[in-house]
Amino acid sequence: MFLEQGIKPQNKFWLYLIGSVLIIIASFIGQIPFSIAVFYRSFVKKEAFPSDNAAIMNMFEPNITLFLIMISFAFALVGIYFVVKYLHRQTFLSVTTSRKKIDWKRIRFSFILWSFFSVLSFLAVYFKSPENFIWNFKPVPFLILVVLGSILIPIQTSTEEYVFRGYLMQGFANLAHNKWFPLMMTSLIFGSMHVFNPEVAKMGYVIMVYYIGTGLFLGVITLMDEGMELALGFHAANNLIGALLVTSDWSVFQTHSLFKDTSEPSAGLDVILPVVVIYPVLLFIFSKKYKWNDWKEKLTGKINVVEISNQ
Repeated sequence: MFLEQGIKPQNKFWLYLIGSVLIIIASFIGQIPFSIAVFYRSFVKKEAFPSDNAAIMNMFEPNITLFLIMISFAFALVGIYFVVKYLHRQTFLSVTTSRKKIDWKRIRFSFILWSFFSVLSFLAVYFKSPENFIWNFKPVPFLILVVLGSILIPIQTSTEEYVFRGYLMQGFANLAHNKWFPLMMTSLIFGSMHVFNPEVAKMGYVIMVYYIGTGLFLGVITLMDEGMELALGFHAANNLIGALLVTSDWSVFQTHSLFKDTSEPSAGLDVILPVVVIYPVLLFIFSKKYKWNDWKEKLTGKINVVEISNQ
C-alpha cells in the first residue's frame, strides 16, 4: 500500500524530476546563511578563504557549524512538503506511511533499538583499543550539542528519508510499476550521495558497501513495514548518537562529542559487519515484532494500483 499511494495517472516521472530540482533549490536557499558566514569571515574579517570543504567545515566553532549545516535540511524538508502537496497533489502522510496516521511508537522503538546497538558497538571498539580514544567532554559545549542535535539532526535525517524512502521511492514506483526497482535505485543513489564524504577519501571506495547497504536496509524496512517510521527512527538514532558519542578530525564534520577518535581510519570488519550481520539481526527483530510476511511480494512484486481516499 505504501508505494501504491504515490501511483496516480498525473504523477508522471518527469514531475519527480521537476520536484527533485525544486527540493534541491530549497536546499541551496538554506545554504545561504552558511555562505554569508563564510564570506563574512573571509572578506570582512580578512581571514584566509577556505581552499576546500574540510577548511570550510573548520572555519567555525563546531556547534555553529552544525547549526549552519542543518539549516539547509530544514529548507529542503519544507520544499518536500510543498512539492508533494502542490506538484503531486498528495498528502504528506501519503509519502510517510500507509497507516491512517504516523505511528510514533514505531519511530520510538526503532530509535531506542538502534541507539542500544550503537552504544554497544562503540563500547566494544573502545574497550578493544582504548588508546585510540581521548576523553573530549566539555560540559557547556556538549550540552549545547545535545540541545541542537536533538532538534536539528532528526530534521536532517528525516529530510533524507523523505527524499529517498518516501518521495523518490514512490517516484521510481511510478516509473517501473514494481517494487524491486525503487528499492535498488534509491539504495544506490543514497549510497552515491556519500561518495564525496572525507571518510571515502580516507578509507577508500570499499566503505560504499556500508553506505549502499544502509540504504538497502532502510528501503527494505520501509517496504516490509509499509511506511517510513522504522527508517525515520533508525536514521535519527544513527546520526544523533554518533554525533554525541565520538568525533574525529577526518569525519564529515566535528562535534563536541564525549570522545575523539585519534586512530588512522581504515576500512575493515567494522564496514562489513553492520551490513552482513547487524542489519540482518535488526530485520529479524522487526519482522518478529511486526509480524512481517510475504517478503518476496513486498520487495520484488508488481505494483497494485488502488484508489486512496486521503489523496
